[in-house]
Amino acid sequence: MATSKNSFGAKTQLTVGDKTYDYFALSAVPGMEKLPYSLKVLGENLLRNEDGKNTTEEHIKAIANWDPKAEPSTEIQFTPARVLMQDFTGVPCVVDLATMREAVKDLGGNPDQVNPLNPAEMVIDHSVIVEAFGDQNALAENVKIEYERNEERYQFLRWGSKSFSNFRVVPPGTGIVHQVNIEYLSRLVFDNEGLAYPDTCIGTDSHTTMENGLGILGWGVGGIEAEAAMLGQPVSMLIPRVVGFKLTGEIPAGVTATDVVLTVTDMLRQHGVVQKFVEFYGSGVKQVPLANRATIGNMSPEYGSTCAIFPIDEVTIDYLRLTGRSDEQCALVEEYAKAQGMWLDDDTEEAEYSEYLELDLSTVVPSIAGPKRPQDRILLSEAKEQFRKDLANYTEDEVCMDDSKPAKRMADEGGNIEDNVQVTDLNKSGEGHGETLAVGAKGRPSNPITVTSQNGGEYTLDHGMVAIASITSCTNTSNPSVMIGAGLVARKAVEKGLTSKPWVKTICAPGSQVVDGYYQRADLWKDLEALGFYLSGFGCTTCIGNSGPLPLEVSQAINENDLAATAVLSGNRNFEGRISPDVKMNYLASPMLVIAYAIAGTMDFDFESQPLGQDKEGNDVYLKDIWPTTEEIESTIQSAISREMYEADYADVFKGDEQWQNLDTPEGDTFAWDEDSTYVRKAPYFDGMPKDPEPVQDISGARVLVKLGDSVTTDHISPASAIKPGTPAAQYLDSKGVARKDYNSFGSRRGNHEVMVRGTFANIRLRNQLVDVAGGYTRDFTQEGGPQAFIYDASVNYKKAGTPLVVLGGKEYGSGSSRDWAAKGTNLLGVKAVIVESFERIHRSNLIGMGVIPLQFPAGESHESLGLDGTETFDITGVTAFNDGEIPSTVHVTATKESGEKVEFDAVVRIDTPGEADYFRHGGILQYVLRSMAKGEQ
Repeated sequence: MATSKNSFGAKTQLTVGDKTYDYFALSAVPGMEKLPYSLKVLGENLLRNEDGKNTTEEHIKAIANWDPKAEPSTEIQFTPARVLMQDFTGVPCVVDLATMREAVKDLGGNPDQVNPLNPAEMVIDHSVIVEAFGDQNALAENVKIEYERNEERYQFLRWGSKSFSNFRVVPPGTGIVHQVNIEYLSRLVFDNEGLAYPDTCIGTDSHTTMENGLGILGWGVGGIEAEAAMLGQPVSMLIPRVVGFKLTGEIPAGVTATDVVLTVTDMLRQHGVVQKFVEFYGSGVKQVPLANRATIGNMSPEYGSTCAIFPIDEVTIDYLRLTGRSDEQCALVEEYAKAQGMWLDDDTEEAEYSEYLELDLSTVVPSIAGPKRPQDRILLSEAKEQFRKDLANYTEDEVCMDDSKPAKRMADEGGNIEDNVQVTDLNKSGEGHGETLAVGAKGRPSNPITVTSQNGGEYTLDHGMVAIASITSCTNTSNPSVMIGAGLVARKAVEKGLTSKPWVKTICAPGSQVVDGYYQRADLWKDLEALGFYLSGFGCTTCIGNSGPLPLEVSQAINENDLAATAVLSGNRNFEGRISPDVKMNYLASPMLVIAYAIAGTMDFDFESQPLGQDKEGNDVYLKDIWPTTEEIESTIQSAISREMYEADYADVFKGDEQWQNLDTPEGDTFAWDEDSTYVRKAPYFDGMPKDPEPVQDISGARVLVKLGDSVTTDHISPASAIKPGTPAAQYLDSKGVARKDYNSFGSRRGNHEVMVRGTFANIRLRNQLVDVAGGYTRDFTQEGGPQAFIYDASVNYKKAGTPLVVLGGKEYGSGSSRDWAAKGTNLLGVKAVIVESFERIHRSNLIGMGVIPLQFPAGESHESLGLDGTETFDITGVTAFNDGEIPSTVHVTATKESGEKVEFDAVVRIDTPGEADYFRHGGILQYVLRSMAKGEQ
């Protein structure tokens, strides 16, 4: 560890029990004691890492004298204590590190330098796909398929865990990365050879913020930034504004942690917290269990904040004890927090914040969110009504408001389909056919399709059918209150004789093996299984798009009849095209409501007025009849969950099962790349890279590759979910002899840039305004008339022609997961600039990290207001100012139409700090680090 200059004489000692620790006391710097908790953590980070260059005495004074009302303007260098990865985003990191070992040698450096300098840990949790479900063999079958599909990747990761120092891998089947993080990996306070300091952690998944619930400062970054941090580069950032979110009151009975987090998400998204810290305080904090805090922290990316943090208090310590941390560690955390003024209790003086929000927890009511964004909260009492309003956006079937004309079959206000009115409709060929019409003042489109299941039974599918009901994702499966609650809902439902609908794919994929333990101890599995919720795997499944295929007859019925099917999941992401290619509308809900919707079988359902079914005596059963009380949930938690369970499950967490241990793993300090591998390929970013960076060039004669609207997420940009036959990615796999059944997902092939670049901007719901069809298409202006072509194929032609590319977009460009491939793919397609109305934090940073300049239209302008249709050629001047060590505030853009007419404007340069400017000059952050290594500066 580097030695601090210690200009303020802050280094002192703390005795805990019989051990004495060194630490950097915030009290040595006047003003630090008044800061919010999160900025105290940043302040300590600067004190400990003061080197006179990246971090100076002036930086420390700047944070101590922080003005809550000022706009961020002071750049600091934040040095995280560790890096956390999941395998989708982590595999490219390890690929790049392995490639850098060879590249640094080519530049005259020492390949042994390429090792994580700080602890880097990966949890393999994103590769399990729910192929099997609904029976006792589901877990074993899914694990078997996972290893068969991912053997090459897992061999590579095992090699990395052996070859790189300071790098550990948690094998498949252990749990979800963020839950493993809060239950085991998190330190809260580090003891590094007798030096105590706060645990700070950045991760390659945006939901790294789940750790904020434990008081750990950290957030999601792109894999690009994570790699640099592993190699000793600090994270460049501006001292942020901090939003104080005051909690009062108590969560009422019948309201879940999911309801609270959806309410918080809604409030913060409306308030606007992008690039800000959110910090919770107030008397209500102590009423929020640690698992609920983690749930709130987890959703930080959904409301756009950098982090959403809770201070350390007695609730934190109780959780550490429960999850098996040692008495010594618990004591260190408590005493360190108190010594640094980071401990929250009733006497803690309230900090001053930049902005304020307040929530009385007693006012929270049951909610869901959907059908396509986490912030689109819907009161459960209004869910049916809102579904009907939203359904019009997902089907072209008309709502018939009276019986004066024939129409497709309609559902009445109660959601029932009546068969008493026969009408004759004419199809396109003019042939008459009998259909049924039911008219209601608040009717909805309906197109009932009778399906025969594989076991010979028949059922009817319609718009709004629940195709997937999934208890999945780190958001909720970390939380015993809602997981136990779901089990108790299942128990009461089974006792009443209720069952899930036969067309619902039921999934239970907990975030931790501990859940299996307490379900067994509480004897809840039999009730969940009676409703089809068998254990499917321990990992991130539905939320990442790994829900697996629907039963064939269901999938065919949906696609052949264009049904607007829905998914209900206990997740944090419900963007279009993410959950399943067969599902148009996705809703986030608590695990308890996932069970309820599986029984209802449709989103067109009002739990208050409509019964879920009848009991054995024929009495109607409503949701309220199977909803457990708070007391029932708490008593089950107390009897079913113990410290010993956590200790047992994490006793040998890095060892893995027999399949992991028996993997044939390559040896050696450099990886033996297999040119025939379709999973892991040597990264191309350093090919032909000179020892010194070439001058930055202006952009001339660029064409528009993609023109997009508002709220385009990294899920739209980055390759994700299944690989569709016939697409460029599938064609590549076909050329390598990969059978269609073995395509696997884009996520599992992130270590192969050839697959990933072909899937960039290819989301089935992405609408490129240059063409009339959704998906990965554009116009190729290297051909006469600019015919429609796959985006990848067009980019290849543009590259051959020497034509640079630009992307045009709207507001909130790049929101969503912290996916490095959204930036890497953009770079590899030949895009030099992205011009939009506004960016979200992570993607903007990642574009710079890949050498792509992020630009914004002038305030109040857009590609629509400027009349840009995407057929223009673009010249961007002023970029060369970077060669003089400057960061230009704007560059000049000239868009020339085919007629010769010119549209000119000054685009705002969104390279915000000197550190980001250095990365851009070098062509990317990894190139900057690699050149530093080769020169012996690392």
